[in-house]
Amino acid sequence: MACLNRRDLGLLVLRVGTGAVLAAHGSQKLFGWFGGGGLEATATGMEAMGFRPARPSAVAAGLSEAGGGALLALGLATPVAGAAAAGAMAGAVAVHAPAGFFNQAGGFEYPAFLGFTAASIGITGAGRYSLDHVTWHRLDQPWVVAVAFLGGALAAAAVVGRRAKGQVDEQPAEAAGE
Repeated sequence: MACLNRRDLGLLVLRVGTGAVLAAHGSQKLFGWFGGGGLEATATGMEAMGFRPARPSAVAAGLSEAGGGALLALGLATPVAGAAAAGAMAGAVAVHAPAGFFNQAGGFEYPAFLGFTAASIGITGAGRYSLDHVTWHRLDQPWVVAVAFLGGALAAAAVVGRRAKGQVDEQPAEAAGE
């Protein structure tokens, strides 16, 4: 029993810490909180990075991070929360990949870590000290895990694919302007 309590306490600390970081980061994108630029600045940045359409991409990224992070911290609908956050971080990894792995060079080290952590929590479950436990795991069933991660993977692939297509579509126009 003592091992189970330590495991649940560890999951609580990991969930709250990871969820809070993700929620704060998404809130920067959506609302401009914590020194962020807000939705318009995020949309402008997304457009510059090749995401089309930019504003819906900014909303999706912000909601996936803020919403997924908040749900992770609460331990509610944990598979969906983990999948949403991991999907958002997969998009961030794609953006940062050209800079290499390490964060100090602008690489994807940090979003990869957050994405793997969120995915791991989504797969493992929230533990005893969570709203999933209080609600008898109604939103934390094995089929929800499978559907959430499949949906998250498809959504991340679509967003990254749209970004790649947007960058390819722009190249002839840029070349013609030279």
